[in-house]
Amino acid sequence: MMTDNPILDELYAIRERLLAEAGGDLHRFLAGVRDREAASGRLLVQRGEKESGPDPSLTNGCSGSAARAADLGS
Repeated sequence: MMTDNPILDELYAIRERLLAEAGGDLHRFLAGVRDREAASGRLLVQRGEKESGPDPSLTNGCSGSAARAADLGS
């Protein structure tokens, strides 16, 4: 697939190469993706996991701009 964006073209080419290496099998392709993610040592967020919000003790019970204003006032 060719676009006007060389970065996307490179990403698409890599995806096609990895899919070809998996024999065109989407399940093998995704298993390889998960294996590479696990081997990378990077923190990954899985679907369904929720990231924790701000520490309530740091926001004085406020959120957003109210929290920032509360922090500035203390």
